[in-house]
Amino acid sequence: MTTTESETPTTPTPAPLQVAVVTLGCARNEVDSEELAGRLEAGGFVLVDDAEDADTVVVNTCGFVEAAKKDSVDTLLEAADLKASAGHGGRAQAVVAVGCLAERYGKDLAESLPEADAVLGFDDYPDIAARLRSIVAGETHHPHTPSDRRRLLPISPVDRDASGISVPGHQDAPEVGDTAEIGAGAPATGPRAVRRRLDAGPMAPLKLASGCDRRCSFCAIPSFRGSFVSRRPSDVLQEGQWLATQGVKELFLVSENSTSYGKDLGDLRLLETLLPELSGIDGIERVRVSYLQPAETRPGLIEAIASTPGVVPYFDLSFQHASAAVLRRMRRFGDPESFLGLLEQIRSLAPLAGVRSNVIVGFPGETEDDLQTLCDFLVAARMDVTGVFGYSDEDGTEAAGFADDLKLDDDEIRARTEHVTTLVEELNAQRAEERVGEQVLVLVESVEDDVVEGRAAHQGPEVDGTTMLTGAGHARVGDLVAATVTGTDGVDLVARTDGVPA
Repeated sequence: MTTTESETPTTPTPAPLQVAVVTLGCARNEVDSEELAGRLEAGGFVLVDDAEDADTVVVNTCGFVEAAKKDSVDTLLEAADLKASAGHGGRAQAVVAVGCLAERYGKDLAESLPEADAVLGFDDYPDIAARLRSIVAGETHHPHTPSDRRRLLPISPVDRDASGISVPGHQDAPEVGDTAEIGAGAPATGPRAVRRRLDAGPMAPLKLASGCDRRCSFCAIPSFRGSFVSRRPSDVLQEGQWLATQGVKELFLVSENSTSYGKDLGDLRLLETLLPELSGIDGIERVRVSYLQPAETRPGLIEAIASTPGVVPYFDLSFQHASAAVLRRMRRFGDPESFLGLLEQIRSLAPLAGVRSNVIVGFPGETEDDLQTLCDFLVAARMDVTGVFGYSDEDGTEAAGFADDLKLDDDEIRARTEHVTTLVEELNAQRAEERVGEQVLVLVESVEDDVVEGRAAHQGPEVDGTTMLTGAGHARVGDLVAATVTGTDGVDLVARTDGVPA
């Protein structure tokens, strides 16, 4: 019998590859992961939540400090175990490292971690879908040799044009006008490399800028994140509008240094003018700014954050220490008097403002007097939350090359860190207790088994504690609920409400 054209056997179309994106580290990494997810989905991949259901697992690593590096490596090894079990019911075919650790160490990470099938740098992001397809197909990807990304752009901020390099999180903003979607996340028209939300919660980080021009002697971030580059205000605003269409109620503005926003665009006051536009987006209930450099926090920006409707009075100030001598060795500026003066300015405009910071204990050359200066400052500052980090040498930093006689031994650093941590826990608990009786607006983030939990204006995502609501049985995720603080548990609050959204 002759086979007709209509009866000619056809090769079945292969099922689309499934990918899981696992994110470690800061909120900036969350934005980068959602950009990668958007690119992958636009490239034909199907995104899944569970790595066990994925053909390929992309781990967006953190390379900030030693503990974060270890978490990243451990996560890559766990994903590799899934791949090893593929013959026993699993399906993972490839494990890929991206993010800061991958960018920072490149081929060295690939050589030391053969369990990962590939180590991709930031320059691979624009073609991430093609890269993953080739890796799953068994092709070998040669990881990059790390270099100082600050050298990719001119020294003068106003001379920078980042359009020719890959800057994670700076993809074209999604268009808002067309509600059709690719898969579950991206507009069907406009730029194809778009952001795809990986978290359905009512808060979303929104990137203002990437990179940093500061030369803190303990920090390696500028070397692998590059020079400071602001996103255009129109792109930030468009993405904020798009996030609002995805159910977001709070925009969390992130960068390595938000106080520098606009300096490379010719106007250092751009953030002050952008905040009212962001808070005015239909559907956005509040806007929060993160990571302010104390030495760059100008009065106009303080006033904008403290008094713009819809912008929460929240000040994430990177003090790092209080001793002038230690700060100079850190290549930073300040002292207790200037820092306390800054806090006084803030509280004169917003008495109930939330204030958080991080400090490094045991920095080379830190004396017992320096440590006491730090502790005295922390007592006087009355901050809501302070993160405490023990100093450790970071590859390629100036401080790593300081003379050995300046460096404290590990036991001393550990003891000092424990001392300051104990003090901070007590101070933060006291500050929370001072808020008993306050009226707060809580953004509801979870409702489980009649337990309603969210964050008040002074509580940033993940690190600043939460507020549990009582009497809020009708509250839903995304509601902004008025309540009165009735109790505390460390930095966490308990607040009573009638359950009616504000």
